[in-house]
Amino acid sequence: MGSKAKKRVVLPTRPAPPTVEQILEDVRGASAEDPVFTALAPEDSPGPSGRAEDPEDQQEQLYQQSRAYMAANLRLQQAGDELRQRCEDLRRTGQELEQDIGQVKRVVLPGAAAASLG
Repeated sequence: MGSKAKKRVVLPTRPAPPTVEQILEDVRGASAEDPVFTALAPEDSPGPSGRAEDPEDQQEQLYQQSRAYMAANLRLQQAGDELRQRCEDLRRTGQELEQDIGQVKRVVLPGAAAASLG
């Protein structure tokens, strides 16, 4: 019979991570419209200064940010609850499957063993 020895795959070495100086240079060289700065920014946010001129506008912006945070937090909690429920369902289904496999083995294998001995 052939051996089932696993062949080890040699992966190339990873490059060294960038230094802090390289990261800072890259960030400083990026334009204000670069996705790194705009991807997570809300659509209606004020300009690059990040501050509204009017204190009332600032309060409104903070209020809207808080509301968005609370809504996102609620969605995350609901998603976590759903994920826990699905995980438990999978665990329970896996246990039932193991029991069913055990029953099939008890029914099929004794008959197959007796037939092969006879």
